[in-house]
Amino acid sequence: MDYFLTILVLVALLALAWRYLGSYMAAVYDGRVSWLGWLERPVYRLLGVDPEAEQSWQRYAGSLIVFSGVAIVVTYGILRLQGVLPFDPEHLGAVSPALSWNTAVSFVTNTNWQNYAGGSTMSYLSQMSALAVQQFVSASVGIAVAIALVRGFSRKGSATIGNFWVDLVRGVFYILLPIAFLSGIFFVGQGAVQTLAGPAVIHDHLTGFTQTIPRGPVAFMEAIKQLGTNGGGFFNANGAHPFENPTGLTNLFSVALLLCIPVGLTYTFGKMVGNIRQGVAVLMAMTIIFGVWLGFTSYAESQPNPAVAAAHVVSQKGGNLEGKEARFGALPSALYGVASTQTSTGSADSAYDSYTPMGGFGLMTGMMLGEVSPGGVGSGLYTILLFALITVFIGGLMIGRTPEYLGKKIQAREVKLAALGVLVMPLVVLVITGIAVSIHAGRAGPLNAGPHGFSEILYAFTSQANNNGSAFAGLSGNTPFYNVMGGIAMLLGRFAIIVPVLALAGTLAAKNVVPAGLGTFRTDTALFTGLLIGVIVVVGGLTFFPAVSLGPIVEQLSHGRLF
Repeated sequence: MDYFLTILVLVALLALAWRYLGSYMAAVYDGRVSWLGWLERPVYRLLGVDPEAEQSWQRYAGSLIVFSGVAIVVTYGILRLQGVLPFDPEHLGAVSPALSWNTAVSFVTNTNWQNYAGGSTMSYLSQMSALAVQQFVSASVGIAVAIALVRGFSRKGSATIGNFWVDLVRGVFYILLPIAFLSGIFFVGQGAVQTLAGPAVIHDHLTGFTQTIPRGPVAFMEAIKQLGTNGGGFFNANGAHPFENPTGLTNLFSVALLLCIPVGLTYTFGKMVGNIRQGVAVLMAMTIIFGVWLGFTSYAESQPNPAVAAAHVVSQKGGNLEGKEARFGALPSALYGVASTQTSTGSADSAYDSYTPMGGFGLMTGMMLGEVSPGGVGSGLYTILLFALITVFIGGLMIGRTPEYLGKKIQAREVKLAALGVLVMPLVVLVITGIAVSIHAGRAGPLNAGPHGFSEILYAFTSQANNNGSAFAGLSGNTPFYNVMGGIAMLLGRFAIIVPVLALAGTLAAKNVVPAGLGTFRTDTALFTGLLIGVIVVVGGLTFFPAVSLGPIVEQLSHGRLF
């Protein structure tokens, strides 16, 4: 019953976030909130930006790419120079070039894939000024792109879609910083560590044994890690570490944090296009997919682990507890894992490599759908809207007329851009995975042979191309091959989708609204929601089924049963 009570509390928190946070975000991006104007205006002067001047989609995309490129260079530089920079009480040296590249790309793209152990690799300065800063701004970039696309639907005959610099700054100041600050205080109150005092050194005079316990500015990084659907933790154990996630309450609060902005943005979408029912239709599609995957994965993890059962070494009355934190248990860990992988968060409070084959299948395939249920901050909304355009195109073919969405005719250019945005991720995943399993440097990474080893490679590139950042943890990723190829996957998974989305926003903003007629396919109904779910599942299933058949499915069948 405790697990079901947890779900009910989570639903209640997200319902509040949907209505009130969603409405607040609409006000922020409409310019109706200005209580931090005294802080906002000097930033625009420093950037040399006129906040009243809007941009075409080309200039908006150009500003985003330039900002992200500079952010990668600055982050890379800090990591390479951390050995001679201050706030390094453990005297950690420079991060290697390949790992610095991978990490810089990872945090700038909101992926937060970590091929390193944070507490023993990154100095306090690197954690605070390079990684935590990118957790704020990369999340704000994702929200800005989603808002730009929403403006494309809500405007008519417009040559502009907003101002990137204004959207970026307002996202950080008005949304991410206030919520993360309050959440950080909550984490500290629950026992998460927040200090610059360096590691704790404990010496046992009786045994002569000395233990060094890493510490640092953990709690506030934990807050933005979850809120911004970043996932990059201070320690290697991530959310399983008691310094990051000390109690069952922080575990539940972490799940609520990582879901609140993606859920709230569906209300923001409905509010800005003038029809809340449109946002509800999208939210229902997200919720149904999330619920099905949560039920499937929870059931799989409530069953005995077949590998442990075959060894006859331990009772498994509580389900698959291998790799789980005893403080949380199997079912809350499954909830955390599904929430983290179906957003672009990637944080973990358990070892995904130790899940049952079908439990791992649930986590992996949740990402393969495009992380749209509800997806990352901003990225979830703009990706599911790409699927929505494909859905109305299919619906238009069924009724024999030009498809429309929110009064905008969806023609060849819009369909091509939407299809490009949807297909980038699977192409990147499958091509790079194929390369990895074909060469020695790729095959040397997995710590397991057979289908589980293949799952580790497939999961890694699925995670990185979806800007998720979670891992099966059975892959030796800190090698030149995986650092370089992972960086390429993360860049393509981020910007090869963002650019078509912004081009689509510009095209839609320039269109006029077509009045609804008798033959218009309504997109605020249960029928549309069902068709949207079908399109998402079919695209993901047809694309990835052969690959997952070689990994988790064949691994499960090797134990003599599928369920």
